[in-house]
Amino acid sequence: MPQDHDEILSPLAGTIVPIDQVPDPVFASKAMGDGFGVVPTSGAVVAPVSGKISMVAKTAHAFGLKTESGVEILVHMGIDTVELKGAPFNLTIARGDTVEAGASVGTMDLAAVEAAGKSTTTMVIFTNQKKHGGEFAVTEGEAALGAPVATVGPAKPKEPKAAATATQEATAGAVAPSSADDPARAGLTGYDLLAYDIIKGVGGAENVKSVIHCITRVRFYLRDESLADDEFVKDLDIIDVAKAGGQYQVVIGPAVGDVYEAVTKQLGGTGEAVEAEEVEKPTTAVGWLKFGFSSLIGVITGSMIPVVGLLAASGILKGILALLTQFDVVQAGTNTYTIIDAMSSSMFYFLPIIIGFTAAKRLGSDPIIVAIIGGVLVFPSLATMSNPDAEGYHVVAQIGNTIFNGEFFGIPISLPQGNAYAYSIFPIIVAAYLAAKIEPWLKKHIPLVLRSIFAPLIEVFVVSALVLVVFGPIIMFISGGLANGINSILSFSYPVAGLLIGGFYQCLVIFGLHWAVIPLVAAQIAIDGSSPLNAIISATMIAQGGGALAIWLKVKNPKIKTLAGPATISAFCGITEPAMYGLNLKYGRVFIMASIGGAVGGLLTGLFNVNMYGFTGAFVGFPSFVNPAGIDGGFTGFWIASLVALAVSFGMTYFFGFKEEDFETGKEVKKVRLGKREPAGA
Repeated sequence: MPQDHDEILSPLAGTIVPIDQVPDPVFASKAMGDGFGVVPTSGAVVAPVSGKISMVAKTAHAFGLKTESGVEILVHMGIDTVELKGAPFNLTIARGDTVEAGASVGTMDLAAVEAAGKSTTTMVIFTNQKKHGGEFAVTEGEAALGAPVATVGPAKPKEPKAAATATQEATAGAVAPSSADDPARAGLTGYDLLAYDIIKGVGGAENVKSVIHCITRVRFYLRDESLADDEFVKDLDIIDVAKAGGQYQVVIGPAVGDVYEAVTKQLGGTGEAVEAEEVEKPTTAVGWLKFGFSSLIGVITGSMIPVVGLLAASGILKGILALLTQFDVVQAGTNTYTIIDAMSSSMFYFLPIIIGFTAAKRLGSDPIIVAIIGGVLVFPSLATMSNPDAEGYHVVAQIGNTIFNGEFFGIPISLPQGNAYAYSIFPIIVAAYLAAKIEPWLKKHIPLVLRSIFAPLIEVFVVSALVLVVFGPIIMFISGGLANGINSILSFSYPVAGLLIGGFYQCLVIFGLHWAVIPLVAAQIAIDGSSPLNAIISATMIAQGGGALAIWLKVKNPKIKTLAGPATISAFCGITEPAMYGLNLKYGRVFIMASIGGAVGGLLTGLFNVNMYGFTGAFVGFPSFVNPAGIDGGFTGFWIASLVALAVSFGMTYFFGFKEEDFETGKEVKKVRLGKREPAGA
């Protein structure tokens, strides 16, 4: 080959395909530059060119090199593999290293990538082709590891205009054509300006749930993707827009980190950085305590948010089944009853499996493996071992009130009675944490050819054993104590408990601390079949809606009316955040008035001995207040407590909660976020 050409080797053994045939629309369009794809047949990875390592992804799914002639090459292993958080990849290089073409740089676990539902196709991209000016040529077909498959011709003389990249033009203060008259853009330049326009284009900050980034793209998780203006975003100084895996992907290029930083700054820190630096650790005991508590709340939130809707649906279905039974539409004990009961109860019975999956995604461990460990906790034979009435049940040892009713290799273990592991989220969250710590060690020490079988084998065995022998009994002892404490307060005086909890529960929502209460509610429903605590919480939701309703009826400002109407409906459906953060906290004394209504509603909930047999509260959840044994006084009490809470909140807000001029001076209220997690519903 001529000396003035850069030779590019295949970084993996496999089939070389044209770049326009790879299963990624952005790379296939050559928006990132010309190149080729490799459909790999083995996981060994080598350097495609000689040069200096210019970039290594934190998630190890991509790396970049720069040759002495100035050619910049990006190797991107797999499609959307940034979501795997580095698990299938093991790179032995670091930024600044100098490597020779064909030298080993790491491995990719092909089986793990495929098991995660991702393509293993690897892209090799000539990223600075426009700036460099060289011509690219590739030879298709089968290629051995490190075989020469492409060349880059010598650089051509550069023209001044061609030398500027899209992102560099953005830093010069390029203006989006459709937002030139937006006064909020005044004074913004560079990445800040580009970030502002991107956020506007994806539907505004309120439409962004979270945002991450990989090597080339800022990836948005949007509440409503239809609100995004694709053409507006594409007209900005970006490379392209792509949609995949529930993400709205804005392709930036090399400056993605800078753009991401500007985006998250304008979003108020709602991003979840994939390539960001680790959070600074505390230096004091108090700081560590706060950090630990914040992290715990964050993990609980991140684990529970995806399943709250399912818990709510299951609770409503339980209530509907009770109504169907009460009015003799469905007979108890029939096949129809059993099937509907299974539909409504399966979510609670298999909760550790579901939470195991979501917690693993939150903590960075393998969701499938942790879900299997959740299956261990609810396995029927373990439930039988914990049942005093079951044949073969025996007590191995007893320390105080703790009964050890099983053995594991001669080690006494304590299994909670009543299959309590099936109703608790905390043991499986600990399991997900342990798995996240063990997996990197297994990945490092188990050979690639053995990893797909022996890594999960060891992980399931070790983590399950640690949970059953050590952590599970400790957690169940602590959580049982908390539950007993709450039940003792409720038993001592249900009305007083209702008054206090009803008055202050929504304060927990402000700080996101209510997520620590939700698992207790789920456990009460699963174990006892009902939750008096959730009945009190329901009254607080309606009270917050009452405050928003008063604003909607009294205020004349059309903008505020437009906000108050949907916020009221949302609160009556069990989601109080629109009312709280859009109105009640924002304007004067409205939140206090609504909290007083919640206290009165909680008091009446206790006086009428209202119980809740499902998860969903507020008016939309009325079937959850139907006793499966038949409609009783608690159902009537629910309506009385709810309507009085509404009336008190509405009346006090309407007459004492605000004045019209308050809406001219209202301050923005932001949620206090403890832990890195999604916004929490009430």
